[in-house]
Amino acid sequence: MSEAENPARRSPDHVVTVDDVRKLMGASTPHFALQIRGRIARLIRGLAADDPARLLGEHEIARLTALGFSGEVRGTAHEPAIRPLASVDDVAAAEAAAHAGPGH
Repeated sequence: MSEAENPARRSPDHVVTVDDVRKLMGASTPHFALQIRGRIARLIRGLAADDPARLLGEHEIARLTALGFSGEVRGTAHEPAIRPLASVDDVAAAEAAAHAGPGH
């Protein structure tokens, strides 16, 4: 997945909507969560603090940050011999929470 954006959404006269944010977040998976997070952050950057698209975008940025750092799992509870990947540990989860703060 590239960081490239839809040219229509990059147009200076485009009004960012909640639908624009939803279109970006629709395909979020752990592998691409951080790239999508960056695209949403750029999309909502100039919006007012109370704009519905910005509020949804900020919520999604926090969700995608957590997904990107803790969404990858290997093994299950019934397979104790298989350790989880490093992205699933408590340290990674704490780092994800720290990165989800304001000022993305």
